[in-house]
Amino acid sequence: MDCCQWEGITCDAVGRVTHLHLSSKGLKLKGGIFSSSSLSNLTHLTHLNLSRNSLHGSLDQAGFFLSLGRLEVLDLSFNLLSGELPGSLSSSNNIRRLDLSNNRFHGAIPSSFFQQAKNLSRFNVTNNHFTGYIPSPICVKSSSLIRLLDFSYNNFGGNLPRRLGNCSKLEVFHAGYNNLSGSLPEDIYDATSLKEIAIPANSFHGGISNRIVNLTNLTILDLYLNHFSGLLPIDIGKLSKLKVLLLHSNNLEGSLPPSLLNCSNLMELNLGFNLLDGDISAYNFSRLGQLHKLDFISNQFTGEEIPDGDHMADFDGFQNLRILALRGCELTRSDTYMVVYAQEARDLGYVT
Repeated sequence: MDCCQWEGITCDAVGRVTHLHLSSKGLKLKGGIFSSSSLSNLTHLTHLNLSRNSLHGSLDQAGFFLSLGRLEVLDLSFNLLSGELPGSLSSSNNIRRLDLSNNRFHGAIPSSFFQQAKNLSRFNVTNNHFTGYIPSPICVKSSSLIRLLDFSYNNFGGNLPRRLGNCSKLEVFHAGYNNLSGSLPEDIYDATSLKEIAIPANSFHGGISNRIVNLTNLTILDLYLNHFSGLLPIDIGKLSKLKVLLLHSNNLEGSLPPSLLNCSNLMELNLGFNLLDGDISAYNFSRLGQLHKLDFISNQFTGEEIPDGDHMADFDGFQNLRILALRGCELTRSDTYMVVYAQEARDLGYVT
């Protein structure tokens, strides 16, 4: 029987298997333990997707990558795989995309991993049990091809890696829910292709430099539940593509920079649980017409009362608003509970 006709298998012109896509097939393999024996002869394999199955075992023990020198794309996400990241994986110069997310891998990522995997563009190990430091540096040269790095939901410690500014093509950097600390490295503001920075629920401290406005492609900036302090960047309004700004549960202080109202694409703005102050009734929030959620809860803002109920629908800047949280500020009526109605759809939201 010609296996090239089977579902999920692609072959080249001479019948050699190049793509194996067996995602969500309920695979458990013999004995429920991952073994490379059934794949070791597929020496021309370039794409392997075994995601969303029930695969057990350790890739390192299986010597999985020794015979797969042409492998470019590997997706083993959403399995039950364990053990350490095999050193042989990075020895292949062809690997471009690696997704090991949502498994049970542990141990440290070898410090030389990213230098050896020179063609790597996407690296995702979120929701595992990795420890140690995030390898540094990740990008030795500005010609690095890396576009996505996701280290979230592990047990990484220490500082963010050095030379992130050399990652000239990096668009997504996620490292939330770890044990990371220190301040934001200055050269992160040189990675001007960044669209998303998400490093919540760590122990970062220090200020947010005004140099962040160099990252003009940012759409998501998520720094919540850390120990950032100081003022909001005065020129933050230059981040005109920003859609989500989550800075709640830090130690930020001072008043809102007027330029914030230039972020006209903002859909979610959460500055709750900080030490921010000033009269927010002086700000023309009609310029943030895309806002769905505005959360200033537990700050030291002052100001006049805001409209409630049906009157909110006609309040400039709140036509799209679904959630408005002002409880714990020093605003008139900020301790009351009200309902926001959208101007057209009349969908319910909440004001607290």
